[in-house]
Amino acid sequence: MKTSRKEIFITGFALFSLFFGAGNLLLPPLLGYNAGNNWFWVTLGFMITAVFIPIIGILAHAKLQGTLYDFGKKVSPTFSLVYCVIVYIISIAIPSPRTASATYEIAIAPILSSKTSTLFKTIWTSITELFGIGDTLLMSIIYFSLVFIFAINRSKVLNLIGKYLTPLIVIILVLVIGIGLFSSNMVMNPSTFKTPIVDGLLEGYQTFDAIGAVVVGGVVIISLNLKGYTSFSVKKELIKKAGIIAGIGLFIIYAGLISVGSFYGSEIFVDGSLSSDMQRANLLRGISITTLGTIGNTFLSMLIALACFTTAVGIVTRTSDYFKGLFKGSKKVYLITAVISSLIGIIIGQLNFHAIIVIALPVLMFIYPITIVLILLNILPEKWNSSTVFKWVVSITFIFSIPDFLQFIINREALTGIQNLIPFSKNNLGWVLPAVFTFFLVNLSSRKNSVSK
Repeated sequence: MKTSRKEIFITGFALFSLFFGAGNLLLPPLLGYNAGNNWFWVTLGFMITAVFIPIIGILAHAKLQGTLYDFGKKVSPTFSLVYCVIVYIISIAIPSPRTASATYEIAIAPILSSKTSTLFKTIWTSITELFGIGDTLLMSIIYFSLVFIFAINRSKVLNLIGKYLTPLIVIILVLVIGIGLFSSNMVMNPSTFKTPIVDGLLEGYQTFDAIGAVVVGGVVIISLNLKGYTSFSVKKELIKKAGIIAGIGLFIIYAGLISVGSFYGSEIFVDGSLSSDMQRANLLRGISITTLGTIGNTFLSMLIALACFTTAVGIVTRTSDYFKGLFKGSKKVYLITAVISSLIGIIIGQLNFHAIIVIALPVLMFIYPITIVLILLNILPEKWNSSTVFKWVVSITFIFSIPDFLQFIINREALTGIQNLIPFSKNNLGWVLPAVFTFFLVNLSSRKNSVSK
């Protein structure tokens, strides 16, 4: 089969939508709001971890055309297996439930808390009273029931998302950003960040886009196989072009949301303290109402539901695919995994968005550096990424990211001495220089050994 321009755009839109979930929508506006007049530098840092690295991950998928397991197999089969299991557990336990939480906080909670009585509010209240359950639990049950239905019809996921859901998401986002940029007075607050680029870079962790790249990239490959694509080179070309389209889309939307959040800093009052779980929702809702008027909330509700839902479907689908592969393609295992993933989503999805972000922080400091390193190593030519290079670089990355992980578990003052010895460790980037140094040192050593032989 040859790739058509239509197929490339459908796949690219599907990738964009699979990336674009709860964190991708709620994080950028607040980042811009707090960045104020430093919004450009924050955007630059955010793009590194939320756009550049994830798209490199998609390009690595195009090169490997395997599964997540292939990303780490050069370290060792055991490492790769453990890494895969950890990533999939994290995916179904944090970013997937977070999509339900975000949907509730922006799309459902405002309706239920309004003084105006609506048919939706009446029906919703009746159901919660009938079964004796809370609003968030009902939301999670409905949400992940629909996710499960899409997941068990996984062969249709790519077309449904690419053809119908993504265009709606893009249209609504463009309206919010476009009108916002042209109607804002652009009076920005002073920045609250001391190191804007670093703060933006670390906030990009919370999008889970790098992990999303190695997880949902496999969804595209399997979907293309099911559609009859068998040529390695054809699939490689299609995935590369689709990845670039998705990357451009993410860049435009992220930059737009950050800038709008910054430009409206002096016009919109964000209820709650900086630690309030509803702050992000309030800001985005305020921007939408300011730009689109009273209809803004309706548009925003649709956007949240669509963007978050497609991400959750991608995560559950890929997780089920992986465990299905571990058990020789068992359809029963796929079904069981989809059920378990949906049940976990229902349980954790009842937590508020901020609570899930707090839980995610130490987890991200542990898994994100390793994921970034695996993505970058896999995209390099074979002569630069031998098995020895993989083992040493990943090991050093893991060791030097331990202080970043521990600071969220133990007293930070106990780590001061260690962080003073490691460059950028105070910025939670202590693993970067050691990883880069190890990469060049091992490659240099390998070349000297080959020459001497």
